[in-house]
Amino acid sequence: MIVELISVGTEILLGNIVNTNAAYLSEQCALLGLSLYYQSVVGDNEQRLAETLEMAMERSDVIILSGGLGPTQDDLTKEVAAKVCGKELVPDEHSKNRIEEYFKNIGARKITDNNWKQAMVPEGSIVVDNHNGTAPGIIMEVNGKSVILLPGPPNELRPMFERDIFPYLNKLQPETISSVMVKMCGVGESAVETEIQDLINGQSNPTIATYAKTGEVHLRVTAKAVDEKEAKKLLKPVVKELKNRFGTKIYTIDEKVSLEEAVIEMLKEKELTLTTAESITGGMLSARLTNVPGASEVFKQGFVTYCNRAKRKLLDVKKSTLKDYGAVSEKTAKEMAKNGAFATGSDVCISLTGIAGPATEEDKPVGLVYMACSYNNKIIVKELHLNGERAKIRENAVVKALTMLRECILNDVEE
Repeated sequence: MIVELISVGTEILLGNIVNTNAAYLSEQCALLGLSLYYQSVVGDNEQRLAETLEMAMERSDVIILSGGLGPTQDDLTKEVAAKVCGKELVPDEHSKNRIEEYFKNIGARKITDNNWKQAMVPEGSIVVDNHNGTAPGIIMEVNGKSVILLPGPPNELRPMFERDIFPYLNKLQPETISSVMVKMCGVGESAVETEIQDLINGQSNPTIATYAKTGEVHLRVTAKAVDEKEAKKLLKPVVKELKNRFGTKIYTIDEKVSLEEAVIEMLKEKELTLTTAESITGGMLSARLTNVPGASEVFKQGFVTYCNRAKRKLLDVKKSTLKDYGAVSEKTAKEMAKNGAFATGSDVCISLTGIAGPATEEDKPVGLVYMACSYNNKIIVKELHLNGERAKIRENAVVKALTMLRECILNDVEE
């Protein structure tokens, strides 16, 4: 089956917002085994949107439109799609009740008339409830084609797709698609690809696709079969082989588990407590860790010691260390980790200090990062040279720290 994406919104064309919906939907379509050949971005213009949809319906089996379902005059997607598909808009009492309930729950005293526009749906369409907003999703089945309308806000689109649209599309497929996401850290994309080149060259079913993330590599293993049980049976030996080749570099095979969630779970399993001591990342590491539900069971405290005075006062870094070696040094990173663990009584402390730029400091290059891990009265330190602009360096440093923390616990900080 051929699928096509149409993203609606002048703000996307102008670059005011990043089109994250297209990236998400593309990945989901690949997971479903759909062939995605075309993507379009159309502004809030009735004629151009109609022309784009008409062309899409000539060449694709499934057309997914995102955006333009709101209450304002420039929200035209539903109206244009209904016209192109030859459908009249009719009131949907269920959607009207949900809109009324939504505004009641948020304490709105009055519902403006334009909001009721969202309760008008193409006749004969499948209405998909929006559990995070007011605009329902729409599925129109016309002449063997499926035209799917989704709200633009990602926090509405993604849950709706996962809850209702994914199962709908999966049923349209003649075969069942099943996949596993093998996530790993501490190894580069080129090294991973080299290691599995024989598997890629010989693949047919299942298939392996590589995705590079910041500091991580994800491998999606996908199988097609007559039913889910048979598809999972095909996946099992491939996943087993990947585990044999990459070992502890793999931190999960659960698509929904992030690296920080895997680290928190490891700390819980081993009954360890954690402290962070950050300079270059300014609290980004502790923010990712504490974003995980239940992190309070293991996360004791996070120090953000951005200036030298804070390093001395809060982490007892020696004045002579800062003077002789500098804030960005192996010795400073070690003292931050050692003293952070001592100050809080934590089993583990991970520290980061470095230069994110754009200017150099202490006659040291931008991207120089030292991180140290204190565990079991031992300290290991790493020197990294990270590339990119300031934000990229800081983001990469956080992932490297999470990876180092995980490795230290797994290896018991071997010197």
